[in-house]
This record gives sequence, C-alpha cells and structure tokens, in this order.
Amino acid sequence: MNTQFTTLIFVLFTIISAGCLRINNSDNHSQTFLAQTFTPPTATQANINIMGTGAQYAILAGSTVTNNGASTVTGSIGVNPGTEIAGTPINQIEGEIHAGDAPGLVAQNNIITAYNNLMNHIGSIDYTGKELGGLTLTPGVYKFNVSAALTSGTLTLDGQNNPDAEWIFQVGSTLYTGINTEVKMINGGSALNVYWQVSSSATISDNTKMCGNIIAYASVTIKNLVQLKGRAIARIGAVTLVASTISMK
Repeated sequence: MNTQFTTLIFVLFTIISAGCLRINNSDNHSQTFLAQTFTPPTATQANINIMGTGAQYAILAGSTVTNNGASTVTGSIGVNPGTEIAGTPINQIEGEIHAGDAPGLVAQNNIITAYNNLMNHIGSIDYTGKELGGLTLTPGVYKFNVSAALTSGTLTLDGQNNPDAEWIFQVGSTLYTGINTEVKMINGGSALNVYWQVSSSATISDNTKMCGNIIAYASVTIKNLVQLKGRAIARIGAVTLVASTISMK
C-alpha cells in the first residue's frame, strides 16, 4: 500500500510539473496551454502605477483571445468580460490564465483607468500625419489626431541613458505597422515604458519587431512572426495573434 501511494504521488507531481493548464471556454470546449512555470514575470513599478493589476498581463482582451500557429507568450493571459481563449494552443511561459474570472475583471477595470489617463495625458507634441519610419524620438508624449503608421523602416526611441524614460503615443484612431518594420530602443530605453493608447484598433503586420504596451479600445491584431516586447491589450474586443512572440521581459 505504501509503495502504491508513493507511486501515485510521484505521478501526480510529474503531471503538475509538466505545467499543463486546462481551462474551459464559454462553448464548453477546452484549450491546453503549456507552461514552464506559473509564476508571472514581475511588472515594473512604473507599469503598476499606470496599469494596476493589468500590468501582470502580456495579453488581456475584452471579448476573446485567439491564436493561430506556434506562438509564445511570456506573461499572463486574460479575457474579461468574455471567457473564450480559442484557436491553436499557446506556449505560455511564466504566467497565469484568467478567463472571465474576478482577477481578469479587476485587471480590465484598471486598464480602463490607464487608458483614460494615457489619452488625457497633458504636454503632448502634435505628430498628426507624420510617418513614424525614420524618426528618432526622445521621451515624451506624442499625439496623432487620427491614425499613426509605421509603414516602412525603423522608429528609434532614444532613452538618453535614463532607465525611467517614458514614451506615450496618443493615437486618435488606428495604429498600423507595415511588414518588416521595427521599433528599436537605444541608450537605455525600456520597451515596457512605451505606451500606445489607440482609440480604435491596432494592427501589427508580419515580421514587425515592436516595442511597447499596446492598449487599444477595440482590438489588437498581431500578425505572422511578430516579436512584441511589451503587452497586447484590448479593452472591449479581441486580441488575435499568429505564430508570434509576446514577452514582458
């Protein structure tokens, strides 16, 4: 009996250690997320000051999270008030899953506050109509009355050797990046201190190397083979990704 009990404990420990988390969506189907551990990455204090518990999430959606292909997410994944996480299983590292539960609701409420504060942040520089590709921007608040676009090339964010340097982009409608574009940090800037407040939807196209916390009112679409250092957050709609990497580290 003792040998059987010991064997059972070992089997259970092995299953738990493999890091498989199964959750149910609203259609009573299930998804399996593979994880090495369920300890969320530590959000910076600056992120927490702005986003509250929303800072714990690499992906946070209002309606659904949908993945297609081999994607990797470092950080927690949440959806609220929706409950569905659909599509191809995500290789989810160092995070938790919250679908339609209380922590997800608190996070979304914190994001509403963050979104409004970012949108109303004073001291902005009007960049309406400017192409982001080819620019080098120092820390500050940059306002686009309509859409903001990085259609080609590289946007460089210069931290000027200040580890606390912060960029806020206030986008009046949509955010769009073209294929093979890049947002690059230099001189000590941190991608986690970049905020894209988008009043409609954000589309990050194939092979983009993107930096920052994308907080869109409607939806965020992360296309094929994107590398996002930051977070993808949609207040009311979906976050969709295709064979991409999102990391809070």
